[in-house]
Amino acid sequence: MKHILLVEDDNDIAALLRLNLEDEGYEITHEVDGAKALLLLDDARWDAVILDLMLPNVDGLEICRRIRQLTHYLPIIIISARSSETDRITGLETGADDYLAKPFSVQELVARIKALFRRQQAMGQTQVSGLIQAHGLSLDPLSRIVRLHGQEVILTPREFELLYFFARHPGEVFSRLALLEQVWGYQHEGYEHTVNTHINRLRIKIEKDAAEPEIIRTVWGKGYKFAQEHADA
Repeated sequence: MKHILLVEDDNDIAALLRLNLEDEGYEITHEVDGAKALLLLDDARWDAVILDLMLPNVDGLEICRRIRQLTHYLPIIIISARSSETDRITGLETGADDYLAKPFSVQELVARIKALFRRQQAMGQTQVSGLIQAHGLSLDPLSRIVRLHGQEVILTPREFELLYFFARHPGEVFSRLALLEQVWGYQHEGYEHTVNTHINRLRIKIEKDAAEPEIIRTVWGKGYKFAQEHADA
């Protein structure tokens, strides 16, 4: 049974989420206070955290930062009334795996939690292949550390998963919808801009010139591919 920590100060929202998530077979622990939630992180081995941002005493972004300082990887889904693109990007850059703006469909949250656990399981299954090295990059699936020519590159969890997926399939072309299915775990038209945003941010971090990318290339009319070394030169 997956054990999820739900940090939400609106008891009505928390009760609704808890009811639906327990119906899906998850064990839910609810906390309304940010400071107390931080203490709970030391008490148990959680499988995921659902995290509001506006909390008493310690806000959700600080909790997110503290979680990313843990020695083990812990998935985070932010749920927040802050719905602007800037807020969403800030949450993802702070380390969240996903971000849902309130009000949202409970069914969509459940779907994203399931997708998150599927991705985590798939990532664990590929860890036996070890380090991937290409284009001066090294990607370690165990530590989730990425280095470019020896220098560590700081990626969000989703950016890492996207880059790691590309690196495991060099030369293959993937549409935006295919990437949503493979990396995000769901496929809905209208979310394709999310793929574009993440690819653009990845290019800024790993390419010599993001305007003329050499690693993650656009295949016009089809999608994107991770260039094969030498073959795509």
